[in-house]
Amino acid sequence: MCALLHQTTVAELADSIDSGESAAVVDTRQPDSFEAWHVGGAVNVPYSPEDGLGDEWDWDRVDERFGEGPVVAICGKGISSTSFGLELGKRGYEDVSVVKGGMQEWSKLYEVVEVPTENDDLFLAQVQRRAKGCLGYVVGSRSAGEAFVVDAARQHHEFELVAADEGMAVSRVFDTHVHADHISGGPELAERLGVSYHLGERAAERDVEYDYRPLSDGETFSVGDVEMEVLAAPGHTTEMVNYLVDGEYLLSGDTLFVESVGRTELQFGDEDSATGAELLYETLHETVLELPEETRVLPGHVTVAADGEYAVASPGELVSATLGELRDELDLLDLDEEEFVARLTDDTPEKPANYETVIAVNTGRETPEDEESATELETGPNNCAA
Repeated sequence: MCALLHQTTVAELADSIDSGESAAVVDTRQPDSFEAWHVGGAVNVPYSPEDGLGDEWDWDRVDERFGEGPVVAICGKGISSTSFGLELGKRGYEDVSVVKGGMQEWSKLYEVVEVPTENDDLFLAQVQRRAKGCLGYVVGSRSAGEAFVVDAARQHHEFELVAADEGMAVSRVFDTHVHADHISGGPELAERLGVSYHLGERAAERDVEYDYRPLSDGETFSVGDVEMEVLAAPGHTTEMVNYLVDGEYLLSGDTLFVESVGRTELQFGDEDSATGAELLYETLHETVLELPEETRVLPGHVTVAADGEYAVASPGELVSATLGELRDELDLLDLDEEEFVARLTDDTPEKPANYETVIAVNTGRETPEDEESATELETGPNNCAA
């Protein structure tokens, strides 16, 4: 047995990747799982404790590829990678690590980026779920010691900790919409803290069974000297709302991303996706793009490739752009309505994994059996952009 085989955390793995350290990351899952979603720079060497190496690999090839330097092994949950690591130890490898919890834990890794603001009372942080590209927010007042949470993920304690680290208590919880790619932590966080949970008023059309306080277009909420205005933004979904913070920062949910716009068929279906696209066009041109060009867009997602690469920025960097920048860079915003609808409906990307079940969970109609079931539902990056 290899005396140096040890466990490493997903945070440690992320730090080593970001710093450019030279350890070889070996993913022992089957090829289809690897191709759908993996850590950037990883090499796929299929391995099972029962059957050993996959057909395309033998130990001589492994030795040729990884015989020098440290190896970090990862799999779905940390089981096959541990067996693989032990086998490497028997073969004389001196520095082998196994990622604790595997890709399931990788999917729960968060990074926090504070948004620079000119208002000294305003605290605004982007909470990034690294592997999925989900982006949520904490909006707070330093003077009041209170904060709002927007689009909390299932690991909602991460958002509460951000507020607590700034000496703020969470006083309200908001979602921009009924999410299709991940389980919202908003209802559970609000219930645990005994505060209001908010969704757009058209959530009634989605048969949401959670208790929520409906939001109307133009409604405002204040915390200290900070104001947050609700903007109705149908398109990606009917109940979608955006939040304009301090008149300068637009929490745009899945309406407008830095690299694209939200897809529309997840709620409307393929046959009626044009209806959503028409709504989205109207929202973009009659609401969002009417805001000042210096308005800073803070989206609900960033596109993540199968290899973990962000479409824009990098994990731990702010994912954001001004409306003026997006006008110049996104050709979708220059299209007329007919061209826009055609672009969104003619060639839709692959749908998020398990999206129908995720929507059922986020409307309160279904409940995952346990933590493992919830994790399985969310496996893989988001696919919410058109």
